[in-house]
Order: sequence, then C-alpha cells, then structure tokens
Amino acid sequence: MSRTEQQRLVAQRRKARHYALQALYQWQMAGARPTDIEAEFRTDYDFAAVDLEYFQAIVHGVPPLVDELDGLYTPFLDRPQNELDPIELALLRMGSFELRERIDVPYRVVINEAVALAKKFGAAESFKYINGVLDRLARQLRGPEVSASS
Repeated sequence: MSRTEQQRLVAQRRKARHYALQALYQWQMAGARPTDIEAEFRTDYDFAAVDLEYFQAIVHGVPPLVDELDGLYTPFLDRPQNELDPIELALLRMGSFELRERIDVPYRVVINEAVALAKKFGAAESFKYINGVLDRLARQLRGPEVSASS
C-alpha cells in the first residue's frame, strides 16, 4: 500500500469512527436498532470518504457484545459505570471493541483516535480519562504489543 493510500485509509477510518461514535451514542440514548441507525446515517451523511466496512464493524459489532465489552473496561473505572457521561461510555465501548476485535489496528491508534474524539465531543477533561482507561485495557488485552512498543 502506497503512502497516499495509507493516508486515505487513515482519514476514512477517522471519519468512520466519528460517525460510529455518534451512532453508538444514538443507540445508547434512543435504543434504536443498529441497522436503522446505519440507514439513517447513510441517508443523512456523505459516506464517500468513509471506510464503510469499519463503520459497520463498530456499529453492528458493539451492541451484541456490549456486556462483554463493559466487563473489559469496568475494572479500570474510578466510578460506577452509570455515572459515566454518555460520550465517555460510547468511546469506552468503541475503544474496547477495537482493542479486542480489531487487532489489525495498532493499540496506540485505537487510543489516540478515542482521545481525539473525546476532545471533540466529550467533557473538558474526559480525554484524559478515556486515555487512562483504554491504556490499562490495552496492557491487559494486548500485553505483548504494548511491551514491544515500550
């Protein structure tokens, strides 16, 4: 893959995560079905520059695994899950999903993208919290990869 193709994929995945976060937020808050949310997003937004497969993987992958994903990051929380901001909750679920299911994506990319989304959509300091929780989870799920990059 050429450098230009890599850069395009990075941008497409960033946009996919952006929309996936919004879709997961909507799923959490309204309880709509992921297929309905996807259809709405594909109607309302231009997906020409979005990695559609990645968007679909997150939007359709998180809901059926939500209990497992919640169980992964919960040990690293400093407060009960029901006290998390809905954006934080969606980001932790999405980041946990990517760390566990998308081993093709380096753990640092998963964390950095979640932090960037927290800065954009979350409360003022939520990005630090997201970073800390996902960093500890990455050490658990991807210990060898984390150790190799230290």
